[in-house]
Amino acid sequence: MLKKRIIPCLDIRDGRTVKGISFVNLRDAGDPVELARAYADQSADEIVFLDITATHEKRKTLAQLVEKIANAINIPFTVGGGISTREDVSVLIRSGADKVSVNSAAVIEPRLISSLADSFGSQCIVVAIDAQFTDGEWMVCINGGRKVTGLRALDWAGEAERLGAGEILLTSFNRDGTKKGFSIDITSAISDRVNIPVIASGGAGTMEHFRKVFEETSCSAALAASIFHFGEILIPDLKRYLQNNNINVRL
Repeated sequence: MLKKRIIPCLDIRDGRTVKGISFVNLRDAGDPVELARAYADQSADEIVFLDITATHEKRKTLAQLVEKIANAINIPFTVGGGISTREDVSVLIRSGADKVSVNSAAVIEPRLISSLADSFGSQCIVVAIDAQFTDGEWMVCINGGRKVTGLRALDWAGEAERLGAGEILLTSFNRDGTKKGFSIDITSAISDRVNIPVIASGGAGTMEHFRKVFEETSCSAALAASIFHFGEILIPDLKRYLQNNNINVRL
């Protein structure tokens, strides 16, 4: 059985790590290079770097910062934010990213997924889905949560896989930053729908939340930010807790 992964997320704005609730009311959480190094030392399985305002502000992810982080760690590293072309991906891979995450640009132009998968391999392409529960449905939202589309999250996950995505990063907009627990329903539905790994994101507040998402869904990984950034949960403690609850993790 594959080991479940624990992934800290560095939400980046203006070169600093930030964290908010439902993508707003952001507060500073520290230097991303130092945080990344600390998480690698704590046996995090991967790190995700998201330049959370890149698409909205029509600018590109900070390649120099990506390179600094890549040089500071020895674990897989996914980068997202404002990626819309093969050249964007080439720059990030050259800067040290192992995988790239595409979100808004892929919703606007789904063929981007196929183009990137053909050029760099599906294993490099993560499709991030920001899902918002509205009017009884989980819908895809883009532009940092600013725009709700008419696309059902479950349908989009299946289409992303068909187009060549190698992984889904699923964030519950409704739970992001709330520490009320992962959105089990949509995480379970999408994990069962696709045959590629799904990362659960949005709402982690306790160790029990991680246990529940792994026990009640078939997701491959769980991602969190503030509880790690502010020392509320240490990754080694979390992994020991999960191991003691019969969840297979890399210690």
